Order: sequence, then structure tokens, then C-alpha cells
Amino acid sequence: MPSRLAWAASLAALTVAAPLQAQRASTPSHTPAVQITPYAGYLKSGAIVSGPFGTSLRNAGAPVYGGELSLGLVPGIALIGNVAYSQPGLEIGAPILGGLQVAQSSVLMYDAGVRLSLPASAAGGLPFSPFVQAGAGAMRQEFEVGPVTARSTNLAYNVGGGVNLDLSPRLGLQLMAKDYIGKFDAEEATAISVDTRTTHNWAFSAGLRLGF
Repeated sequence: MPSRLAWAASLAALTVAAPLQAQRASTPSHTPAVQITPYAGYLKSGAIVSGPFGTSLRNAGAPVYGGELSLGLVPGIALIGNVAYSQPGLEIGAPILGGLQVAQSSVLMYDAGVRLSLPASAAGGLPFSPFVQAGAGAMRQEFEVGPVTARSTNLAYNVGGGVNLDLSPRLGLQLMAKDYIGKFDAEEATAISVDTRTTHNWAFSAGLRLGF
């Protein structure tokens, strides 16, 4: 009799547990609606002004630091806000001589946009989610040559992409490449009309993604 009761209890437990296990397997992992990602990386800027014999005026490559706020709307779509800062230094580039720094410079970038993410999957046993994004904002650039300071704020569009690696339900690693596309307003900065170029400013970064 006890043996029969044990078998009956085991069968009942399996009958209840099987649908629950299947439901868990079919339910996607929860992604926090609000995420904050402090990050650091490297900023590579294009030429602001092109001169003769292949020379150019540009910001040097430098570290970049920033923070991003993501607000999920529906699965796979989120609004993002971003602020980033770098102190690259203004340099003259030449084909043979390379770069010669001529002034101190700083760049502040702030923008908002939309991110599209693919569903999380598995790669080598580690869940990941690739994404692309686009947005618009501004770049504020400041140059210091001795006692003289010049600054300008210009509209900048951006496109980017990367991957989120999930370490836990509310913790992850974000790897991203982002291109800020804008044109420095030399007339605002110096009161002199100079034909500046539309530049591509690439930020390559890694950050720790925190969910709430």
C-alpha cells in the first residue's frame, strides 16, 4: 500500500511539473524596462578642415567617457538618451609628419534616439542580443590656444550598432560602435567664415549595463 501511494504521488508530481517546466522554457527572459550604462572607450575624429598637400585640422584620437539611459517601449524597441565627453586635443595632420598638437580641445556630445534589438539568443553558451540605433543631438566643441578660447555647438546625427551580453537578469556588458556625424561651425567659434567639412566621429566603447 505505501508503495502504491508513493507511485501515485510521484505520478501526480510529474503531471503538474511537466506543464510548468514547458511554460518556463517557452517564456522569454525578462528585460528590465529601464537600463543605465556607464561606459568608456576611444573617440576617433575626422578632419574639420582640409588644407593643401594632404594636410588637415582635426581632433586627435582620445579616450571618451559617457553614460546612456535606455527606456524600453515594447520588446525589441527602446528610447535612448546619451551624454559623452572627451578631451582629444586639436592637431594638424600631415601625410609624413603625422599629427602635431596645436591647441587643447574638448568635445561634449549629447543625443537621443531609437534602438532596435534582436531577441536574445545563445552564442557559446552566453546569451547575447545585437542591436542597431539612430538618433540626433549636438556636439559642443571648445578649443583653447593660450588665453584665447573658441567654442561652437552644432547639430550632429548618429548611427551605431553593437551587442549586449547578459551576465544576469539585471546586469550585462554592452559593446558598441557609434558614428557622430556633424559639421563644426567655425564662424560661430571665431567670427571668421571657414569652409569646414562634415566629419565622422567614431566612438568605440564598452560599458556595464544595469537594469532596474
